[in-house]
Amino acid sequence: MKLLFHWFVAALAIGIAAYIVPGVTVTFVGALIAAVVLGALNLLIRPILFILTLPINILTLGLFSLVVNALLVMLTTFLVPGFSVAGFWTALLFALVLSIVNWVFHLWSRTV
Repeated sequence: MKLLFHWFVAALAIGIAAYIVPGVTVTFVGALIAAVVLGALNLLIRPILFILTLPINILTLGLFSLVVNALLVMLTTFLVPGFSVAGFWTALLFALVLSIVNWVFHLWSRTV
């Protein structure tokens, strides 16, 4: 049950971030699928990218992680029908807004 709740919250966060950021469109089913795909990419590919980009990440004091997140969002765009992002800068802004929305939901779920 907890897994379904987290999945729904992730899909809701994707929908809210898509509503806030211009240039991002997502359907309801696309948000549900994108939550699964983005979670899988964060679980499988993000650690590898983080290790490969560790020197530049250290030089930029961790800000390059936003670029890695934007690249994962762009990859999700290619894999999920019903989820589209206009370009790299839009994906970067979407990744930033998605991180903030997820953070707010995480704080909210801790109090509930």
